[in-house]
Amino acid sequence: MVKLWRKEAPTPMSALPPTSREWHLVARPQGWPTPDDFALREAPVAEPGPGQVLVRNLYVSVDPYMRGRMNDVESYVPPFRLDRPMDGAAVGRVVASGDDSFAVGDHVLHPLGWREYALVKAEHATRVDPDLAPLSTYLGVLGMPGLTAYAGLLRVADFKEGDAVFVSGAAGAVGSEVGQIARLKGASRVVGSAGSAEKVRILTEEYGFDAAFNYKDGPVAEQLRKAAPDGIDVYFDNVGGEHLEAAIDSLNVHGRVAVCGMIAQYNATEPTPAPRNLALVIGKRLRIQGLLVGDHYDLQQQFVEEVSAWIRSGELKYDETVVEGIENNVEAFLGMLRGENTGKMVVSLPE
Repeated sequence: MVKLWRKEAPTPMSALPPTSREWHLVARPQGWPTPDDFALREAPVAEPGPGQVLVRNLYVSVDPYMRGRMNDVESYVPPFRLDRPMDGAAVGRVVASGDDSFAVGDHVLHPLGWREYALVKAEHATRVDPDLAPLSTYLGVLGMPGLTAYAGLLRVADFKEGDAVFVSGAAGAVGSEVGQIARLKGASRVVGSAGSAEKVRILTEEYGFDAAFNYKDGPVAEQLRKAAPDGIDVYFDNVGGEHLEAAIDSLNVHGRVAVCGMIAQYNATEPTPAPRNLALVIGKRLRIQGLLVGDHYDLQQQFVEEVSAWIRSGELKYDETVVEGIENNVEAFLGMLRGENTGKMVVSLPE
């Protein structure tokens, strides 16, 4: 997907509105979230103090992990607080600066999304170049999802040339990049699952997967065995549940599983059964390891250099599903959970 960008003239502080809009979580979802669990509220736009920058967000991210943060449970990241602004990755333009390291007009990546204007600590902002890549890509193919794919496949799953790789949720922001990186690194076979015939077509015709299937068309284990008759060496798990069970069945001896997400059970109201074939882990000597991208930021520079070169050469392709308007942030999030996106789901905030 190619977009053209132009730099906007800096906005003086006096031209800014006195208030802007931001999303608050107002109720803990029970099962699937609904629009009633959220509220779009007005908040004052404050001038930055020392060590702060005021950012006009241009793109904000919605990601599967955010569903877990809506539950009041202890986890690797604190839950969203009720009646407080939600957060997540965002890219925007600095419109006022109280820190010498950032100038008005700079574009930055930062963690205060779900709002139009963000008052960000300078230490939490990273300058990005809109001339190197479209700004939205810093939330997807060159952002956190991309690094998750890169580190998860190459480090956590210990991918080796010649491995056969299976990716669930393969048409999403992470899965689509995992499959392409595996192909570029010399996989013997790359197989993906997705939730529609059109996504299956994209996986094979555009992303270069050797085989793909629609998990809604029949038992995942049967479709996987057909797509990978010689078994698989690596499974990159974005889904869990039936997919994980099927992968364990198809994994070869000394196979590896990188568990990135389990979106199949994020909205479950009852405990979900573990895979019924876990005993195979013993005889096959499988390794199953969880993945958090925060453990792998030491690979950031290597990742950006290698992946951006593949993008420029056309060897790695990406898609984005862009929803316009802060007022549609919740619908974009819910759509992402329902699998309505191809590639990264982002929300654009036109100025």
